[in-house]
Amino acid sequence: MILAAKITSLRKKQGWSQEELAEKMQVSRQAVSKWESAQTTPDLEKILALSKLFNVTTDYLLKDDIEEEDKKDKNDDTPLNEISPMLARRFLDWREKASKRIALATFLCIFSVIPLLLLSAATKLPIHAISEYLAAGIGLAILLALIAAAVAIFVSCNFRNTPFEFIDKGSFKIEPTLKNMIIEKQKAYRPTYFKINIIALISCILSPIPLFMILLMQEEYFALTMLSITILLIGVGVYLFILAGVRWISMQKLLKEGKYALRDQEKESIKKTVSALYWLSATAIYLIWSFLTKSWDTTWILWPIAGILFPAIMRLCNILVEKNRKAK
Repeated sequence: MILAAKITSLRKKQGWSQEELAEKMQVSRQAVSKWESAQTTPDLEKILALSKLFNVTTDYLLKDDIEEEDKKDKNDDTPLNEISPMLARRFLDWREKASKRIALATFLCIFSVIPLLLLSAATKLPIHAISEYLAAGIGLAILLALIAAAVAIFVSCNFRNTPFEFIDKGSFKIEPTLKNMIIEKQKAYRPTYFKINIIALISCILSPIPLFMILLMQEEYFALTMLSITILLIGVGVYLFILAGVRWISMQKLLKEGKYALRDQEKESIKKTVSALYWLSATAIYLIWSFLTKSWDTTWILWPIAGILFPAIMRLCNILVEKNRKAK
């Protein structure tokens, strides 16, 4: 097997794309493509880097007569990526940018229902400023546009996070010196993290107050307006939670602490699966219910209920995982 074929085979065994290998080798994707198509050969420095990256010998890479690299104990000895200071900095810088984008996308999802509520409130005004059909049409158009924008942001963030997927999976090792640097960075960010979380918590705690104001005035348009303010306050709280949380979590991932400790990775994987299924089911129920009843002005109530039940579902998931772990 020639060098080009070996590089291709080793890359695919790791589940990396050419772009990901290029990122790790600090070369262009075109360079990797030329290596794998035997158009060019990596220089000695790159050969040594490839040997270290794939955890194989340079003899294996350079000698065509060596077809397979030491199969012994490969089932448990998967090589780990080593985090460099530059990569750690790039990861933290990206996650800081991603925190703002993910927070914004989540806020747009929550906020998307507010225009529909306010337009519905306008139809209840004594002056009948807008018809119900027009209000529903405009409100739904805005709702779908905001959700589409949010989905685009989520997809973009997920795509740009691809080079750092191995960090999310915890398949890396980190030098003590770099680990200490990240710990110091985490300590410096801690006061800001707690301040933002306190503000977010206050916003969520105060969010029901507008609903109490409904008791002062029984008009339907006033009730819908107060409900909009409640949702807005919840959205602000969630925005701040995510803004602070994503940055904090990125440091926890690098340090492999908290829920990203090795012993908790299986639990987190199960929780992510349950969470995805939960929200996909909620979305399906919402769409089916809305299309069958054509009551878009009332079916939105599903989302607050789903949000309230979600922590309970996650708690139940934790209990079941822990119970299963003890049973083993």
